[in-house]
Amino acid sequence: MTASRERGLAALLCAAGAGLALLAAGRAWATVSARDAITPFAQDLTGRDLSTTSGAFGWAALAGLAALFATRGRVRAGVGVLLALFGVAIGYASVAAVQRSDVLAAAGDKSALLRLEGNLAVDVAPWWIVSLAGGVLLVGAGLVTLLRGARWPGMSARYERNTGPSAEGKGTDRPKTAAAAAGTATGSGAGSQDDDPSALWKSLDRGEDPTAAEERRA
Repeated sequence: MTASRERGLAALLCAAGAGLALLAAGRAWATVSARDAITPFAQDLTGRDLSTTSGAFGWAALAGLAALFATRGRVRAGVGVLLALFGVAIGYASVAAVQRSDVLAAAGDKSALLRLEGNLAVDVAPWWIVSLAGGVLLVGAGLVTLLRGARWPGMSARYERNTGPSAEGKGTDRPKTAAAAAGTATGSGAGSQDDDPSALWKSLDRGEDPTAAEERRA
């Protein structure tokens, strides 16, 4: 696999991992219901309600996606380490957030009625698995970047090719071309001035002989 394709694979893993984490963060991960109450009711809890870690690190991973293209060398390897750590943090937070004690604590913070009820049922939705999968993809993107990122091209590679000797030669030729163009313009301006009838009459008024100027040029 070429260096460009490896970088594209890492970018795809990073974008997919961050996207899954952010998508899952806004969905309901668990539902706490008081079924034995006089008036049964339930409370849905999203990923952001249970843990702010997955969403925050998802946005941080998107920033790391841009850094994959803007950096190189050791700095890019550091970006790979950060992406892997983001993925580990998202995965751990996704698993820990759906534990029964954490779900009940978050539900009690949102509803005082649930805090008063003693017999509560907790139903966990599979969105936390989607967030966990996003974390795994980010770990993969970080490892690929850490191990292979040193050989990937950077954003400024195409600009560096324009600073060679050929570009310098082209730069030195520009003043000459401009000077030649200026000389041509001056010569054409002088010729047009000699052919101007008004200029010919003005020279006659000053007592000059226009034929003498033509003989000197001949």
